[in-house]
Amino acid sequence: MNNQYPVYTLVNECHDCYKCVRECPVKAIKIENDHASIIPEKCICCGRCVQVCPANAKCVRGDLEKVKNLLISGKEVYVSLAPSWSGVFETTPQRMIAILKKLGFKDVSETALGAQEVSIKTADMLNNMEHGLWISSACPVIVDYIRLYKPEFAQYITPIASPARTHAKMLKEKYGNDIAVVFIGPCIGKKKEADAHDGLIDFSITFEELKIWINDKIPHISDIQQDDKYTFVPKAAYEGALYPIDGGMNTTIRKIGVKEDVQLLEVCTIPALERALNNLHPEKISKPIFVEALACEGGCIAGPCISTDKATISIVSEVMSNVKERSIIPKKPEYVVEYDYNASAVQTSKYSIEEILQTLKKIGKHSIDDELNCGGCGYSSCRELAAALLDGVAEPSMCISYMRKIAMRKAAAMLRCMPAAIVMVDSNMNILEANDSFMKMFTGDMYEIFKARPDGLTGAAIDRIVDFSDIFRIILKTGKDLHKEHYPLQDRLYDINAFTIEENSIVGAIITDVTQTETTREKISEKAKEVISKNISIVQEIACLLGEHMVETETLLNSIANDYDDKLDEGNAQ
Repeated sequence: MNNQYPVYTLVNECHDCYKCVRECPVKAIKIENDHASIIPEKCICCGRCVQVCPANAKCVRGDLEKVKNLLISGKEVYVSLAPSWSGVFETTPQRMIAILKKLGFKDVSETALGAQEVSIKTADMLNNMEHGLWISSACPVIVDYIRLYKPEFAQYITPIASPARTHAKMLKEKYGNDIAVVFIGPCIGKKKEADAHDGLIDFSITFEELKIWINDKIPHISDIQQDDKYTFVPKAAYEGALYPIDGGMNTTIRKIGVKEDVQLLEVCTIPALERALNNLHPEKISKPIFVEALACEGGCIAGPCISTDKATISIVSEVMSNVKERSIIPKKPEYVVEYDYNASAVQTSKYSIEEILQTLKKIGKHSIDDELNCGGCGYSSCRELAAALLDGVAEPSMCISYMRKIAMRKAAAMLRCMPAAIVMVDSNMNILEANDSFMKMFTGDMYEIFKARPDGLTGAAIDRIVDFSDIFRIILKTGKDLHKEHYPLQDRLYDINAFTIEENSIVGAIITDVTQTETTREKISEKAKEVISKNISIVQEIACLLGEHMVETETLLNSIANDYDDKLDEGNAQ
């Protein structure tokens, strides 16, 4: 069993766009520190998050190395190849088998053989029931969804192992229990199925993983010889190859034969199944009903790991072209694995309306009018987000409207409190935004009137407010920022920094009144000059005093020196 869950997040690549939350049908996503991670106990491995992640931060666990190690271990390893392969790999069955054998596999078998067994058993069950409901167990994603989120319907899942597990049993009974089976297909859910059911499917790899492996090991596929000796073992599949197509299982069941009153229905995608089961009371159903349920729209051919750009119609056509019909269909299956799918409901917390409302207040929603239910957070309603916040799987920052309000309040507070005047002007030379300091500086006696207006100066012509509106015209035309230092206006001086916000569309300006600063600077300069002048006078006086003192000292020292020289001469003469 693998320790890593089949789907995981590259945290450093996650851009907190919440798209995975929006698209996940069961909301198995936890937002923590602005990054989205999978909640394994809630996840059904549908792969929707992998498909929609714009940053490719959601990844599928790779099992290639484990399979390669299995191949070199000495075990005989058989491939269970999903029938949708023909819509992905542009080659013949013979060459496909040759390629897989080249990679080291003992032999290749079609998963469709297991599908045929399941179809025969399902038809038999339907023919022996008077009324009621059965839901197919073929899709592991559907099975997990019902077990976890619709547990009341778990008893209606056909008690049969999936085609892949049935096929694995077939291979092990045919070639020995000591062989290994590797499933290759388009499904992430099969990885989870292989992890959970040790002993039948050893590993599951996707078509994408197989393509990577082939490109690395066999650069030129055309070099692989196409030989008729390469055939699927133990035999080729028939109508079971229709399983990857929406309605393919029901088509197979019809070929096998069911009673006229049996109703065969198809449902694709989790949301569609949820709608189909809502308010359904199986005990009241008067006829036998079988629901072929698949998680992917269109069937397995649209699986999350179908690595092809082909049109769906082309894939369906190629899959159907490989289907063969049997003239005689066995009445009893040989290898069916009976399995009961027990309910394992996800535990959900129930919160009171008071708890929900208190949580809503934390994201700025104080009344029902504040509940926009925009879905930007990924949840369908604000109250659903509130419940997720209480569950600890969401963060307040996920609410876009709340974060926008906070940002606007912060910006408004900064504009309001800044001592500098700030104004924004549009291409029509009308004011878009102006702070209180701007109104104080330039509206004069009209300040109180404009302040009382809800929009302040918004919409006013800048020409009527300031005398330097030409600055805005120049920037709108040229796109170049301007700086005016000590700009004189009436009896004041201003520093004006004007700049482009949106080219040729919106211009902003920060205006600072530097009159007081300049006056203070002049006063300081005058005081400095006065002090310097006084200091110079003092220095000059000191210099004079020092000069007189130095003359006297020099005279005295010269006298002493002369007396000393005289005495020295007298001593030498003696």
